[in-house]
Amino acid sequence: MPEQNETPQTPLDIHSVLVIDDHPLFCEALAMTLRDVLELKRIETANSLTKALDYLKTGFHADAIVLDLNLPDVSGVEGLLRLRAMVPKIPIVVVSALGDSRVITAVITAGAAGFIRKDAPRDVLADAFRKIWAGETYLPADYNHNVGQSGEPDKMERTVEKLASLTPQQVTILKLICEGKLNKQIAYELSIAETTVKAHITAILRKLGVHSRTQAALLAKEADFSALIK
Repeated sequence: MPEQNETPQTPLDIHSVLVIDDHPLFCEALAMTLRDVLELKRIETANSLTKALDYLKTGFHADAIVLDLNLPDVSGVEGLLRLRAMVPKIPIVVVSALGDSRVITAVITAGAAGFIRKDAPRDVLADAFRKIWAGETYLPADYNHNVGQSGEPDKMERTVEKLASLTPQQVTILKLICEGKLNKQIAYELSIAETTVKAHITAILRKLGVHSRTQAALLAKEADFSALIK
């Protein structure tokens, strides 16, 4: 269970940041805030997850990533899981307009280093990043982990916990399953043996507690937060 502003762990060495957000004005304002207040050496931006992943593949090293949840090519926790699959050791901070406590719990469960609402004032935004850079897990002051379930994890949280248990390779394979790819196509795309793909799928089904590829794809779609958008 995530706790509000946990005790600081090891401070993060942050000099370069990748901001992923498709709103140009907010993206620019956030980059300026990070540069001015936190004295970062380099900030790069991307307006989709695909462009961000391509950018990381070119060799850009980000010490941290700032991610919006609602992008043109992904929604919900999918973007976070795919980023963690590619760069598992880089802290990812979610900055989103989706401030429902269930969303916050889901992204922290999926491995985010912190959650900041997009409507946070500049001073709160800057303070939140300072705390995250210091090794804390920052959560909004009004965040309530127990919302709606009397302290018990809800369906979305349980789903995200299962998805977060997958290895990076398994996350990638699950994404391809959701796209309708066959085992042979997945093997070709990932340059691995088809028997290896089958072994990964067996492990994916076991971790997700389902019995078929279709059920796995449906479970993955439960981590979409569109139902919570008002």
